[in-house]
Parts: sequence; structure tokens; C-alpha cells
Amino acid sequence: MIPTLPTALRRLNIPLRIRIDQGPEIDLGATPRVTLVVKDPQFLADPRQLNLDALGQAFVESRIDLEGNMSDAIEIGDQLSQALVGLEQAPDGLHQAHDKATDASAIAYHYDLSNDFYRLWLDPELVYSCAYFKTGTEDLATAQRDKLELLCRKLRLQPGERLLDVGCGWGGLARHAAREHGVEVHGITLSREQLELGRARVAAEGLSDRVTLELLDYRDLPEEGRYDKVVSVGMFEHVGYANLPLYFRKLFAAVRPGGLVLNHGITALHADERAVGHGGGEFIDRYVFPNGELPHLSRAIANMSDAGLEVVDVESLRLHYARTLDFWSAALEANLDEAARLVPAEALRIWRLYLSGCAYAFRKNWVNIHQVLANRPHVDGRIELPWSRADIYA
Repeated sequence: MIPTLPTALRRLNIPLRIRIDQGPEIDLGATPRVTLVVKDPQFLADPRQLNLDALGQAFVESRIDLEGNMSDAIEIGDQLSQALVGLEQAPDGLHQAHDKATDASAIAYHYDLSNDFYRLWLDPELVYSCAYFKTGTEDLATAQRDKLELLCRKLRLQPGERLLDVGCGWGGLARHAAREHGVEVHGITLSREQLELGRARVAAEGLSDRVTLELLDYRDLPEEGRYDKVVSVGMFEHVGYANLPLYFRKLFAAVRPGGLVLNHGITALHADERAVGHGGGEFIDRYVFPNGELPHLSRAIANMSDAGLEVVDVESLRLHYARTLDFWSAALEANLDEAARLVPAEALRIWRLYLSGCAYAFRKNWVNIHQVLANRPHVDGRIELPWSRADIYA
């Protein structure tokens, strides 16, 4: 029996062509920009279930394929989901357990995939976090260097200071801070792949006397106030709601009185942290960041304040991250043949959807990203900050 296209799909007017194996080819709009190739006709059995999670899962499992630009495919997939499923947003699910073993496993799943794979689409410094575009015209490498410098300037790093980098990745920020600002850096990570390459790069640049990278869980940090400054980039998304109070207490205890703490991380759209994106968040949790939880900015600030940190500056970089992800996605799409030699086919499909989908999500304001600067005041209330932000942008 030749499969047919459900009536609910035929009524839509979106720039999508649907091709069913051994069946019809239907244009849902006058000028299709993307072709959805349906390899498993059962995929279309109940169009009302076709949210972004279901579409993404079917793509990962090769039940469907996509022909056309990946960014267009994400946009049209969202239109398809809205038309068939509606705009309902799922309630917040159960909070995840975040013990050391679970977190280490989740980090290894995502970050230990392949250093060579990440090299294909990241900048030369392998900075796997939101770049900073001063004008919006910069290339990725320039914008990532500017982001590293912005972090250092916000922290007001001075030669000889001790900087703790929580979730240091491949050490790009640690090396920049040591090289350009003369500080001593202690970086910690849970990724063995990142640690090995990060240490090699530190040694190659002759920075081993100033940069130490270590495999360490934030829960095992010393609480002696031994650091002048603390920075955490792209880390607190992995901490979990339940552990955020402990996390910020650890950062407070690690920095000396008068020192600064800068947290850079993705944040939820709604204060109640309910899911958004018509199933996109469920796809991320299923395939990309297991056990990840995105706190709202208000939760982050409340937990920082309860830990004793005084929030002094907050900046959103939402559109900067959309642009960063566009760069990453374009680079991956340009290197698909090489990527296919480095990672399993399923993993490549996941990352293609993830990078392009996240760019779309940040543009649509489904998620945000904030840099939150705080200080640990002296017991008498003194702080060690200038009167204005002028020095950051001088």
C-alpha cells in the first residue's frame, strides 16, 4: 500500500516539501526551501505529535532526512510544530539528581566526544562558549579573543593575582589571562579530553609556571579564600537547581574578601523555568546535555546573594550567542565529510541539529545568556571596584 500524506499536513502553507519513500511528494507551500524525506511512513501517523523533540529524534534515528540549509530546516520545523502541535509549553519537569558521578558522566558524554571534531568548527583557541561581537562584523576568532579580554577586564585582573577558572575547558581563557594579564591561573574541569589537550597547549606556550589545569569537581574546591578572582564560563548550566546554593557558596568560599566572581551562563526565559521551544529543550536534554538545567537569572542572583556575594553588574549576550552558534553551525556544515570520519553518524546528526537549533533559540528569545559579576565584600562593607565601568571599555 502506497502511504499518503495526512490531511492535517496537506492543509498547511509553509515552505516545505515532503517526500515519502515509495509514496507521494507534496509541496506545502509555493516555494519550498527544505525537503523533509520520510523514510519511515509511521512517522506521519499522528501529525499532532510532531513537536521539535519528535522531529529531532526522528532525524537522529534516520527515520527522516533533511535536504536544504540546516538553518532553514530549523525555522520551518518550528513552523510545522506550531501549526500541528500548537504553542503549549510543557510544565517544568522533575529536577535532576546531580551527584559527582552523574555530573562526571554527563560532562564526559558531551565534552569527551573528540577534540578533533571540536577543532572543525570552533575558533583556533577552542573557546566553546558565547563570543563577544563589538560591532557584529567580527569574525569568530576575533570575537572570541574579545570575549576572553572582556572577561578579564570585568574581573579587573592585575599582575600577580590568583585566578580560579571553574570549568576551564581547553584552557583558552586561562592561557589568555596568564599571557595578557600576568595572573596565576588554576583551572578545573571534569573532561579528561579537554584536560589533556589543555595541558599540552599550556606547555607549548611556555605557561606551565603560571597555569595549572586539574581534573576536579567544584564540590572539592578548597574553602580558604586563596583566589583573588573567580570565573565560571558555561559551567552552572550543568550544576542543577538543587545544587546552585552549594555551587555559589563554594565560589564565595574560594575567593578572598574584596575579590570578584564572574559567572557566565545560559539562563531560562521564564522565572518559573518551564520548558520552551516546542520540544527543543527536551531534545537537548535527551541527546546533548544530559541532566542539564537552565536557571532563570533571578534564581542565579538570589543564590549568589544568599551565598554572600554582592551582585554588581549583569549583562545579557543573547544575540551574541546566536551569532556565535551561526558561525559554529556554518563551520560544521562546511566540514561534514571530515566530521563523519571523526564521530558516529548519530552524533553528527545530533550536533548538526543542536548548533543550528540553538542559534534559532537564542534569536527567538527562548533562552538567554548572562554575565553576572559579583564581589565578596570585606567585613566592613568595603569593595574593590572603580566607581564606573569606564575601565572595562577603555
